[in-house]
Amino acid sequence: MSPAPAPSRPRCPRCERPLSACVCHWTRPTDNQVLVLILQHPQERHHAKNSAGLLALSLARCRREVGEVFDPVQLSEWIGPLRSAALLYPRTGLGPETDARPPQIRKLVIIDATWRKSLRMLAGNPLLQSLPRLALQDTPAPRYRIRRARQPHQLSTLEACCQALGELEDRPAHYEALLAAFDGFVAEQARWMAGLPPPQPSVS
Repeated sequence: MSPAPAPSRPRCPRCERPLSACVCHWTRPTDNQVLVLILQHPQERHHAKNSAGLLALSLARCRREVGEVFDPVQLSEWIGPLRSAALLYPRTGLGPETDARPPQIRKLVIIDATWRKSLRMLAGNPLLQSLPRLALQDTPAPRYRIRRARQPHQLSTLEACCQALGELEDRPAHYEALLAAFDGFVAEQARWMAGLPPPQPSVS
Protein backbone atom coordinates (compact mmCIF):
# COMPACT_ATOMS: atom_id res chain seq x y z
CA MET A 1 0.00 0.00 0.00
CA SER A 2 1.51 3.32 -1.05
CA PRO A 3 1.80 6.03 1.61
CA ALA A 4 -0.76 8.80 1.61
CA PRO A 5 0.44 12.01 -0.02
CA ALA A 6 1.63 14.66 2.38
CA PRO A 7 -1.06 17.27 3.03
CA SER A 8 -0.45 20.58 1.30
CA ARG A 9 0.24 23.57 3.48
CA PRO A 10 -2.68 25.95 3.99
CA ARG A 11 -2.41 28.94 1.67
CA CYS A 12 -3.55 32.51 1.97
CA PRO A 13 -6.51 32.94 -0.42
CA ARG A 14 -5.33 36.47 -1.33
CA CYS A 15 -1.60 36.17 -2.06
CA GLU A 16 -1.73 32.38 -2.71
CA ARG A 17 1.33 31.75 -0.54
CA PRO A 18 1.59 29.40 2.46
CA LEU A 19 0.11 31.12 5.50
CA SER A 20 3.51 31.07 7.19
CA ALA A 21 4.94 33.08 4.30
CA CYS A 22 1.96 35.36 3.57
CA VAL A 23 3.02 38.74 2.15
CA CYS A 24 -0.31 40.57 2.42
CA HIS A 25 1.07 42.77 5.21
CA TRP A 26 3.51 44.25 2.67
CA THR A 27 0.82 45.33 0.22
CA ARG A 28 0.17 49.07 -0.09
CA PRO A 29 -3.03 50.22 -1.85
CA THR A 30 -1.72 52.45 -4.66
CA ASP A 31 -3.90 54.32 -7.13
CA ASN A 32 -2.24 54.10 -10.57
CA GLN A 33 -3.51 56.19 -13.48
CA VAL A 34 -1.84 54.13 -16.23
CA LEU A 35 -3.31 50.63 -16.33
CA VAL A 36 -0.96 47.68 -15.89
CA LEU A 37 -1.15 44.23 -17.50
CA ILE A 38 1.28 41.67 -16.06
CA LEU A 39 1.95 38.56 -18.15
CA GLN A 40 3.52 36.17 -15.70
CA HIS A 41 5.42 33.00 -16.55
CA PRO A 42 3.87 30.00 -14.73
CA GLN A 43 7.10 29.25 -12.87
CA GLU A 44 7.02 32.70 -11.28
CA ARG A 45 3.51 32.45 -9.86
CA HIS A 46 4.42 30.66 -6.64
CA HIS A 47 8.08 31.68 -6.49
CA ALA A 48 8.74 32.85 -2.93
CA LYS A 49 10.85 35.80 -4.07
CA ASN A 50 8.59 36.95 -6.90
CA SER A 51 7.65 40.64 -6.73
CA ALA A 52 4.79 40.70 -9.27
CA GLY A 53 2.30 39.23 -6.81
CA LEU A 54 2.93 42.04 -4.34
CA LEU A 55 2.66 44.55 -7.17
CA ALA A 56 -0.63 43.14 -8.47
CA LEU A 57 -2.16 43.15 -4.99
CA SER A 58 -1.13 46.76 -4.40
CA LEU A 59 -2.01 48.55 -7.64
CA ALA A 60 -5.62 49.66 -8.03
CA ARG A 61 -5.67 49.07 -11.80
CA CYS A 62 -3.68 45.94 -12.53
CA ARG A 63 -4.46 42.66 -14.25
CA ARG A 64 -2.22 39.61 -13.93
CA GLU A 65 -2.47 36.69 -16.34
CA VAL A 66 -0.34 33.56 -16.00
CA GLY A 67 0.93 31.68 -19.03
CA GLU A 68 3.68 31.44 -21.61
CA VAL A 69 1.92 31.51 -24.98
CA PHE A 70 -1.45 33.27 -24.90
CA ASP A 71 -4.42 33.06 -27.22
CA PRO A 72 -3.96 36.03 -29.61
CA VAL A 73 -7.62 37.07 -29.42
CA GLN A 74 -7.62 36.95 -25.62
CA LEU A 75 -4.31 38.79 -25.42
CA SER A 76 -5.62 41.50 -27.73
CA GLU A 77 -8.64 41.98 -25.48
CA TRP A 78 -6.43 42.31 -22.40
CA ILE A 79 -4.15 44.85 -24.08
CA GLY A 80 -6.89 46.94 -25.68
CA PRO A 81 -6.12 49.68 -28.23
CA LEU A 82 -2.56 49.15 -29.44
CA ARG A 83 -2.04 52.87 -30.08
CA SER A 84 -2.25 53.59 -26.35
CA ALA A 85 -0.32 50.56 -25.00
CA ALA A 86 3.40 50.01 -24.51
CA LEU A 87 5.59 47.05 -23.58
CA LEU A 88 8.05 47.72 -20.78
CA TYR A 89 11.02 45.94 -22.30
CA PRO A 90 14.46 46.77 -23.73
CA ARG A 91 15.30 46.41 -27.41
CA THR A 92 16.04 42.82 -28.49
CA GLY A 93 15.81 42.69 -32.30
CA LEU A 94 12.39 41.02 -32.20
CA GLY A 95 9.62 42.92 -33.97
CA PRO A 96 9.60 46.52 -35.22
CA GLU A 97 10.64 47.90 -31.80
CA THR A 98 9.25 51.39 -32.21
CA ASP A 99 9.68 53.76 -29.29
CA ALA A 100 6.61 54.44 -27.17
CA ARG A 101 5.27 57.97 -26.81
CA PRO A 102 4.74 58.52 -23.07
CA PRO A 103 1.82 61.01 -23.32
CA GLN A 104 -0.20 58.46 -25.30
CA ILE A 105 0.42 55.47 -23.04
CA ARG A 106 -2.69 54.40 -21.15
CA LYS A 107 -1.70 50.77 -20.53
CA LEU A 108 1.67 49.32 -19.58
CA VAL A 109 2.32 45.66 -20.47
CA ILE A 110 4.94 43.86 -18.39
CA ILE A 111 6.45 40.39 -18.83
CA ASP A 112 7.24 38.82 -15.46
CA ALA A 113 9.84 36.10 -15.99
CA THR A 114 13.55 35.47 -15.96
CA TRP A 115 15.37 37.12 -18.86
CA ARG A 116 15.62 33.90 -20.87
CA LYS A 117 11.98 32.93 -20.31
CA SER A 118 10.80 36.47 -21.05
CA LEU A 119 12.53 36.28 -24.44
CA ARG A 120 10.68 33.04 -25.15
CA MET A 121 7.39 34.68 -24.19
CA LEU A 122 8.15 37.64 -26.43
CA ALA A 123 9.02 35.36 -29.36
CA GLY A 124 5.95 33.18 -28.77
CA ASN A 125 3.48 36.06 -28.68
CA PRO A 126 3.83 38.14 -31.88
CA LEU A 127 1.29 40.68 -30.64
CA LEU A 128 3.75 41.69 -27.91
CA GLN A 129 6.43 42.27 -30.53
CA SER A 130 4.13 44.74 -32.30
CA LEU A 131 3.77 46.96 -29.24
CA PRO A 132 5.87 50.12 -28.91
CA ARG A 133 8.73 49.60 -26.45
CA LEU A 134 9.25 51.59 -23.31
CA ALA A 135 12.78 51.17 -21.95
CA LEU A 136 13.76 52.65 -18.59
CA GLN A 137 16.51 55.25 -18.50
CA ASP A 138 18.75 56.22 -15.56
CA THR A 139 17.57 53.34 -13.40
CA PRO A 140 18.40 53.57 -9.69
CA ALA A 141 20.42 50.96 -7.84
CA PRO A 142 18.38 47.73 -7.54
CA ARG A 143 16.76 47.02 -4.18
CA TYR A 144 16.15 43.37 -5.10
CA ARG A 145 19.23 41.80 -3.57
CA ILE A 146 17.63 38.37 -3.02
CA ARG A 147 17.57 37.36 -6.71
CA ARG A 148 20.45 37.35 -9.16
CA ALA A 149 20.00 39.67 -12.15
CA ARG A 150 21.49 39.24 -15.61
CA GLN A 151 22.92 42.77 -15.42
CA PRO A 152 23.79 44.77 -12.26
CA HIS A 153 21.34 47.55 -13.18
CA GLN A 154 18.33 45.29 -13.80
CA LEU A 155 15.32 45.86 -11.58
CA SER A 156 12.61 43.58 -10.28
CA THR A 157 9.16 43.68 -11.88
CA LEU A 158 7.83 45.79 -9.02
CA GLU A 159 10.71 48.28 -9.11
CA ALA A 160 10.62 48.64 -12.90
CA CYS A 161 6.86 49.11 -12.92
CA CYS A 162 6.95 51.73 -10.16
CA GLN A 163 9.66 53.69 -11.96
CA ALA A 164 7.82 53.51 -15.29
CA LEU A 165 4.50 54.55 -13.75
CA GLY A 166 6.15 57.38 -11.85
CA GLU A 167 7.67 58.70 -15.07
CA LEU A 168 4.55 58.24 -17.21
CA GLU A 169 2.29 59.88 -14.64
CA ASP A 170 4.89 62.51 -13.71
CA ARG A 171 4.65 61.69 -10.01
CA PRO A 172 7.51 59.39 -8.95
CA ALA A 173 6.99 60.15 -5.26
CA HIS A 174 3.53 58.55 -5.48
CA TYR A 175 5.11 55.09 -5.57
CA GLU A 176 7.61 55.57 -2.75
CA ALA A 177 5.34 53.95 -0.15
CA LEU A 178 5.07 50.78 -2.25
CA LEU A 179 8.82 50.74 -2.84
CA ALA A 180 9.44 51.16 0.90
CA ALA A 181 7.14 48.20 1.57
CA PHE A 182 9.06 46.25 -1.04
CA ASP A 183 12.24 46.91 0.95
CA GLY A 184 10.54 45.28 3.93
CA PHE A 185 9.47 42.33 1.81
CA VAL A 186 13.03 41.86 0.54
CA ALA A 187 14.45 42.06 4.08
CA GLU A 188 11.92 39.48 5.28
CA GLN A 189 12.75 37.10 2.42
CA ALA A 190 16.46 37.52 3.15
CA ARG A 191 15.85 36.43 6.74
CA TRP A 192 13.94 33.37 5.58
CA MET A 193 16.80 32.47 3.22
CA ALA A 194 19.28 32.80 6.07
CA GLY A 195 17.17 30.55 8.31
CA LEU A 196 16.27 33.38 10.66
CA PRO A 197 12.76 34.01 12.01
CA PRO A 198 10.95 37.11 10.79
CA PRO A 199 11.14 40.09 13.13
CA GLN A 200 8.38 40.30 15.70
CA PRO A 201 6.02 43.28 15.35
CA SER A 202 6.59 45.97 17.92
CA VAL A 203 3.97 46.41 20.65
CA SER A 204 3.11 49.97 21.54
